[in-house]
Amino acid sequence: MAERTKIWIAETMKKLLTKKPLDKIYVTEICRAAEIERPTFYYHFKDKYDLMAWMFAQHALKTDVLSVASAAEGLKQMRSDFFFYKRAYEDTSQNPMWAYMLEYFARRYTELAMAKLGTDALDTQIRYSIRLYCYGTLGMTREWLLTDNITPAETAVTMMFRSMPESLREIYFS
Repeated sequence: MAERTKIWIAETMKKLLTKKPLDKIYVTEICRAAEIERPTFYYHFKDKYDLMAWMFAQHALKTDVLSVASAAEGLKQMRSDFFFYKRAYEDTSQNPMWAYMLEYFARRYTELAMAKLGTDALDTQIRYSIRLYCYGTLGMTREWLLTDNITPAETAVTMMFRSMPESLREIYFS
């Protein structure tokens, strides 16, 4: 039941995001549109940013970030949820969604690297390369989503993987 309620609230938020930016949406409005009481919202989410983070995680967790096919499906999902991601990238609040996305992917790639290397710590250069790659792919994903209606998702992901620093490619793909 709780999961269905979270999904219902998220679907309501997606609808609101088609009409206005995140900073113009208030929890009261989300509750009214979802036909729920404020305590119900706060039982599931800390605030609207927590809701957005949960929505993002629902998609991101399904993606194998080292698979062209899976990552391309992730990009296609982003395109189908265009307004959610457009608003997420536009958000300039004190806790912008893009920063959450950056930290999520940097953590995920770090965990993958540690697992592949069989270590619980990475050297400074590898950590830097991971963050650099994540910044770049996040920016290029934004550009692809908002301005590129020609390049197929598979091609975009392939170009991102080819642009990965060689030191990371050796870790992830060897």
